[in-house]
Amino acid sequence: MLKRKSILISGGAGFIGSNFIPYFIDKYSDYQMVNVDNLTYAGNLENLQEIENHPNYFFIKGDICDRSLMEHIFREHDIRGVIHFAAESHVDNSILGPGEFIKTNITGTFTLLDVARNFWMNRPFQYKNEFSGSRFHHISTDEVYGSLGDTGLFTEKTPYAPNSPYSSSKASSDLIVRSYYHTYGMNVVTTNCSNNYGPKQHKEKLIPTIIRKAINKEPIPIYGDGKNIRDWLYVLDHCRGIDLVYHKGTSGETYNIGGNNEKNNLQIVNTICELLNEYRPLGDKKYQDFITFVNDRPGHDRRYAIDASKIECELNWEAFENFNSGIEKTVRWYLDQLIN
Repeated sequence: MLKRKSILISGGAGFIGSNFIPYFIDKYSDYQMVNVDNLTYAGNLENLQEIENHPNYFFIKGDICDRSLMEHIFREHDIRGVIHFAAESHVDNSILGPGEFIKTNITGTFTLLDVARNFWMNRPFQYKNEFSGSRFHHISTDEVYGSLGDTGLFTEKTPYAPNSPYSSSKASSDLIVRSYYHTYGMNVVTTNCSNNYGPKQHKEKLIPTIIRKAINKEPIPIYGDGKNIRDWLYVLDHCRGIDLVYHKGTSGETYNIGGNNEKNNLQIVNTICELLNEYRPLGDKKYQDFITFVNDRPGHDRRYAIDASKIECELNWEAFENFNSGIEKTVRWYLDQLIN
């Protein structure tokens, strides 16, 4: 029987990772998925119930900053690839407590990257024969590019200009990954994605918060004037992009993955409220009645938007979901979770 290749998935119990692992296991039978997650507040093993007993899946609770544990996992499971999701990612939390973001996003990325280098390579630019082709795929964010004006798009050549402790820590990790390609010749790729949405997202994020607050008839908090713009990407479209870049992306390259769905927060909340008015009508009231404007977040970037033409042209990726189809699936999923 052919031995399956083991891939370490860091942070696989979080939002994007827990969508990616079932997608990947369903598509490929020749990989063993080793999910390492520290199960902080954003990680939830219930997100992976559908594959928890799958023969191609193995879970380890652990911190990516723990070098001895990472070394043990690489040896024990003969790791041949890494897809690195693990990160502290909530901007508000980074403002209140930046230390954890520096630790996980910078030190954790360095630790995982350096363990992989030592396990796979004899010396700079020389892989061990048995690990030829082993790849480190780093998952990042469009927030590293800072804020856009009314026009323009982030490309892979946009200079980094992060404005929060979160985005700064992710920018730092991106640059560490880049340095391992140029200094050591490691086979690395990086993807920077726009705002993801879909099933399994943590309740603190914007879209789950809107749905949860509305269903509970509580004030729905919207920062400032509600006109901050993001490019929204359905999570399974992101998963397909990661799959393509991991398998076919050019080593050392960065690929931006965006949904081409620019929406401001007022548009988001009104779209969700209209769906809820249809699915769970309140009678004389509308869910929009619960919208409440709150003080803006410090350093709140005004607009993000991604030019995804590189991954579209080079790897033939495209988003299957537009915002209307994706948000309808998302709202229905959260209604099932919150009400049933």
